[in-house]
Amino acid sequence: MQDFFDLTLGGISAGAVYAALGLALVIIYRATRVVNFAQPALALISTYLAYSVTKATGSYWLGFAVAIVAGTLLGVATERLLIRPLRHRSELSSIIVTLGLLLVLQAVAGMIWSNEPLAFSYAFDFRGRFSANDLFVVLVVVAIAALVLVVFKYTPLGLRMRAAAFAPEVARTLGVRVGLMLTAGWGLAAAVGSLAGLLATPPFLFPNVLDGVFVYALTAAVLGGLDNPLGTIAGGFVLGVGLSYVSGYFGPEMVTIAALAILVIVLTLRPSGLFGRAKVRRV
Repeated sequence: MQDFFDLTLGGISAGAVYAALGLALVIIYRATRVVNFAQPALALISTYLAYSVTKATGSYWLGFAVAIVAGTLLGVATERLLIRPLRHRSELSSIIVTLGLLLVLQAVAGMIWSNEPLAFSYAFDFRGRFSANDLFVVLVVVAIAALVLVVFKYTPLGLRMRAAAFAPEVARTLGVRVGLMLTAGWGLAAAVGSLAGLLATPPFLFPNVLDGVFVYALTAAVLGGLDNPLGTIAGGFVLGVGLSYVSGYFGPEMVTIAALAILVIVLTLRPSGLFGRAKVRRV
């Protein structure tokens, strides 16, 4: 029973990280209808910058702030320089570009900071069954999820962003600056992704550290529904706890296989996600 309790607590903490990075994917998808496979690379560069600032100044929170700002700027630059020129092409073009950007940024990180694991500290004490750092991770993710929900559902900015994504031509006739809204969506998503990177990378930082986390985050987003922020948060926590049980009872080598199996099953049986709304296509 004690093992079950420990695995549950560990899964909640891990699930919060999956939910945060999955939320970044959902924000971009809602704002631009693009699945951003470069999200872990944007978070990676931001986290490396946080590491450098923390090492130079001794202040974790200054590095934390720099990472969020840098992530936002990276998201804006990605949309402006790479995604916007492809706006009138197929969605597949944008996906391929994000995959290429993922590989490029990981290579750049290795060239600048080396491929060797670097020690990266937690925000708070991480010792104990459910440590202060675990509590911090869960509370931050819940707060960010609530903020994103409020922005998208109850603010003019969120309404404009959704209009720009779903009906850009109509939105333009109503005075919405569609390009600016798309850029804002990428910037917001990259900021949330940077936060997820800061929460996920300790205790060691290296160029591929977020690859596995991204697989779980994508699974959480698909599980909850790519167009559903609350569903993604719920999917992240459910997935985190479920994979924790898999790791504890069947071995850690089964975790990735289990996540991929869940991803395939959900896409096959319910492509809109467990919490998403099925879409009817009219011919």
